[in-house]
Amino acid sequence: MGSSIDTMSAWWTPDVHLDRRPFLLGRNAIQSAMRGFFAARGFLEVDTATLQISPGNEAHLHAFATTGITTSGHPTPLYLHTSPEFACKKLLAAGEKRISCFAHVYRNRERGPLHHPEFTMLEWYRAGETYETLMRDSAELMALAADIMKTKTFTYRGRGVDPFLEPERLSVAEAFQRYANIDLLATIDSDGGTDRDHLATKLKDAGIRVAEDDSWADMFSRVIVERVEPELGFGRATILDEYPTSEAALARRSPKDSRVAERFELYACGVELANGFGELTDAAEQRRRFEAEMLEKQRVYGETYPLDEDFLAALTIMPPASGIALGFDRLVMLATGAPRIDLVMWAPVAVYGS
Repeated sequence: MGSSIDTMSAWWTPDVHLDRRPFLLGRNAIQSAMRGFFAARGFLEVDTATLQISPGNEAHLHAFATTGITTSGHPTPLYLHTSPEFACKKLLAAGEKRISCFAHVYRNRERGPLHHPEFTMLEWYRAGETYETLMRDSAELMALAADIMKTKTFTYRGRGVDPFLEPERLSVAEAFQRYANIDLLATIDSDGGTDRDHLATKLKDAGIRVAEDDSWADMFSRVIVERVEPELGFGRATILDEYPTSEAALARRSPKDSRVAERFELYACGVELANGFGELTDAAEQRRRFEAEMLEKQRVYGETYPLDEDFLAALTIMPPASGIALGFDRLVMLATGAPRIDLVMWAPVAVYGS
C-alpha cells in the first residue's frame, strides 16, 4: 500500500484511488457475502426511506435537518435518518418476520478515524427471537468478514483480536467493577431511577473527574469512555451486555433484573461494532423514554426532535422481536486493515469546517 492515502490529496485523484482500491474491493466482497448470509437464513432485504419525520429520539444523536415543500408551498420539517430502525420496526408491525437492511445513515457532529457524517448501517431484525440470537449472528458475521479477507486477526492501532473466537460476554455492571472498581447497580433503583450523588462519590473514589453539573448519565458515559471501552475486544471480541435501563431507550427491561435492559454492544480492538436490543414494544413506555431523552437533549444541546407518532402506533401491533445495528464500514476497516473509516468508502464526504 502506497503512502498517498496519508496525504491531503482528494480521494478521486488516481494515485490515492489506487491505494484505496484494495479496501474498496474488500468492502464489496464482504457486503456480497453478508447478503448471502442473510438470504440463506430466510431474511428479506428491505430498503427504507432516508427522509423521515423524526430522525430518532436519543439525546446524544444529532441529525441533519431539511425542509420539505408541498405542492402548495407549505414547508414541513424533515430529517435524514440516523438509523433505519423506525421504518424497519414498522415493517415488523406490518407482518415481516426476518428483515435486513444496508442503509446509508447520517449523523451530525461526527467525524474522525471511526466516525463519518454519512455511513452504512447494517440492521437486521428477528420477530419472535431473543437478542442472544443476535449475539451469535454478529459473531458469525465478524468471522465471515475475516474469512472473506483471508485474515486470522483484526488489528487496530497496534492491538489485535481473533475474529474466530467466541466473544466474551460481560455485563456493564461487571465491567464497571472490573475496570473502575465501581458498584454500578448500587446507584440504580428497581424502577430504573438513578442516584446521581451516589455515582459521583464512586467516581471520585476511583479517581475519575466529576463536574458539578454532571448528570448520572454524564458520569456513566465518562466511565464507559475512559475506563471500559479501552479494555474491550482484545484477544477475543467482547459483548458488553445488560445496559442500565436509562441507557437503553429502545430496549425492553431484563426479566432477570429490572434495573437493566436487554441491550448489548459488540467490541473488537476497542472499537464498537454493533448495538443490539431485545426490542421494547410497549408504546406508552417508549413514549415516556423518548420524552425523557428529549428533555436531556434540550438540557445539553438546546434542541429537540419530534416524535414519530406512526412509529409509536406501530409498536402497539409489533410482535416481540430482537434487532441490531452494525457499523458496516467499521467492520470492513478491521477486516481489510484500513486505518481510517473514509478509506473503505467509495466516495467519502468532503471535509467541511474545522
